[in-house]
Amino acid sequence: MNTHTPLKSDFTAIHAQLATIVGAGLLTAADDMAPFLRDWRGIYTGNAIAVVRPANVDELSRVVALCATHNISIVPQGGNTGMCGAATPAAGAHAIVIGLSRMNRILDVDALNNTMTVEAGCILANIQQAATAVGRLFPLSLGAEGSCQIGGNLSTNAGGVNVLRYGNTRDQVLGLEVVLADGRIWNGLRSLRKDNTGYDLKQLFIGAEGTLGIISTAVLKLQPRPRSQVVAFAAIESPDAAVALLAMLRARCGDAVTAFELISRPCLDLVFKNIPATRDPLGDRHDWYVLTELGDAGDDAALQSRVEAALTESAEAGGVLDAAIAASGAQAAAFWKLRESIPDAARIAGLIYRHDISVAVSKVPDFIRAAGAALEARFPGTRVICFGHLGDGNLHYNAFVPGRDLADPAARAAIDVNCVVHDVVTGMGGSISAEHGIGVSKRAELARCKQPLELELMRSVKQALDPRGLMNPGKIL
Repeated sequence: MNTHTPLKSDFTAIHAQLATIVGAGLLTAADDMAPFLRDWRGIYTGNAIAVVRPANVDELSRVVALCATHNISIVPQGGNTGMCGAATPAAGAHAIVIGLSRMNRILDVDALNNTMTVEAGCILANIQQAATAVGRLFPLSLGAEGSCQIGGNLSTNAGGVNVLRYGNTRDQVLGLEVVLADGRIWNGLRSLRKDNTGYDLKQLFIGAEGTLGIISTAVLKLQPRPRSQVVAFAAIESPDAAVALLAMLRARCGDAVTAFELISRPCLDLVFKNIPATRDPLGDRHDWYVLTELGDAGDDAALQSRVEAALTESAEAGGVLDAAIAASGAQAAAFWKLRESIPDAARIAGLIYRHDISVAVSKVPDFIRAAGAALEARFPGTRVICFGHLGDGNLHYNAFVPGRDLADPAARAAIDVNCVVHDVVTGMGGSISAEHGIGVSKRAELARCKQPLELELMRSVKQALDPRGLMNPGKIL
């Protein structure tokens, strides 16, 4: 733990040393630092000695070493699009925020090896475009891809819509370069599919939210780009019917099923009300919908024929009530806009208790029923906004509770709603965080829901790699 906290009078000297390292990459004025000290949801606000934006790994290493010398805490920050406050310093903290946006180079693209080497500050959408330029696919895709940075995606083990086929972010990585808590640089930038030489150290830093070290560069896997694509939007009778439809699609189309999203009607109502240029793809109102995307190396007509067959089979069994298959790229984008607009539409609506949970795919319908009943029993009149990646069992199960107002600090800080939902999740052997991480918002719940031995092992890793607790303190543990 920290043995010395610099006095405010020390900051001038520290600023001068930082300026020597990063030059114009140092921000100390309050107005300049403000965007880095508040999370995008407006829930968490903190303080910092400075915001430092290194331009390369050497500068990053020297900044971290300087902080270690002076026992200054470090909060790494990517695009600041996180949902759990992991990239925001604590109020009253004597910390430095390290922003990685200047480290944004694509260093190498090897199309034959299907790899790309990128710096941590690269915007996800730019990585996707660079892969497309060589006829490849980088499959990580999420709503914030136009502003989130790959270092943050790695640090939170981001999920997104394509996990069903390609896996989480940790499945898209072959190698990492990491700046450790003392400033040393670990170079693990290997582009190998097979490397059985001991512990897979890179996996320690993926999903660690910057609490063990700062990811500076990554070797990413690329995938063949599908030649055909089908996107369908269907109304379904129930979540049970959605699980059955997923099974039908996978039976007929195999790994061509890339994404399979579940959407409840209250989600669409919020989108139509709060997001311009959105409309219902189907004529009548229904309680539940799925949005699915498939892609493979064949032609569009053959893939669409298989999708239509699965939809017809489900309709004959009473599962699919209505459906539309996108006739163009623009229509497919319009379908996806409905799904991707849900978080912003819900945020406009007021105080929402967010849950990013996962259970076994087969248990999703049971979870929805059990969590809804538990919330109604404890908080009558609760309105649930349920959507998410049904294909991998990850739901964003969010709730508006009557009488809770966004302007009320006590209501914002309350975790009673979360406890009700998380108790149902853990009772089903699920996880209280599927893709958003822990950060600050779920730290107490992690301690409540995680096995004591798991927490002990996590603390042992933290102690080994960051014995003074300088790396993103107050997050996860």
